[in-house]
Amino acid sequence: MKISRLNAIEQYVMSQGTVSIDTLCETFGVSKNTIRRDLNELETRGHISKVYGGVTATSAPGAIPMPVRSGLNTADKNTIGLLAASEVQDGDTIFVDSGSTTLCILRHLANRRRITVVTHSLGAMREAAQFENLSLISLGGIYSQPTDSFVGLSTFEALSGMTVNKAFMGATGVSLTSGMTNTTFLEAEIKKGVVQRASHVYLMADSSKLDHTAVITFCQLSELTAFITDHEPPADYVQFCHQNGVRLLHG
Repeated sequence: MKISRLNAIEQYVMSQGTVSIDTLCETFGVSKNTIRRDLNELETRGHISKVYGGVTATSAPGAIPMPVRSGLNTADKNTIGLLAASEVQDGDTIFVDSGSTTLCILRHLANRRRITVVTHSLGAMREAAQFENLSLISLGGIYSQPTDSFVGLSTFEALSGMTVNKAFMGATGVSLTSGMTNTTFLEAEIKKGVVQRASHVYLMADSSKLDHTAVITFCQLSELTAFITDHEPPADYVQFCHQNGVRLLHG
């Protein structure tokens, strides 16, 4: 019970950025003394820090551990996964990018036939392996814990000999000026390679990613086939998609 509460508090703070003690007490139905003890314990994990009257997330979005990211915005991610799955046809070869949002597509492909999934994401491999109708191709490489994916020269070499119909991509940040961005060089290089080889490229990102920019741009929004998100984005994104022939799919 305590571990579940600690994880839930950590996920909540990660999603909100900064939260007051009073809000945490109300949200989780516990006393201030209990919350303070929980925060003392959570602070040792290194992802949140106590501030006057509350607590704040200290990890950058790209540095938040995958188990924590997987617990954030789950309903919105499931909506995005369902919309993305509607773009997959029987016989497609698809690339599923690393990230907690992109792998949500796989659970909605149980009724498709002859689908081949190419991925370097360990989480996507685990998810795809549950479904007999999905053929799985792993790109391999050296495991990177922060991204829960495989990277390195062997990953690039495996990718270089492949062509995919549709690539379902995630991003650390999304903006009209910088496009789709990522914090890790090797991860971004793999993403660039996939974008170059895919016939159709789909961005799967919830609205919390909008107007955020990471270090490395791997794809411009104008290169997309479609932008799949949880809610209708701001008007400037809608206008941009319309002007550049990018389909906009949202919940």
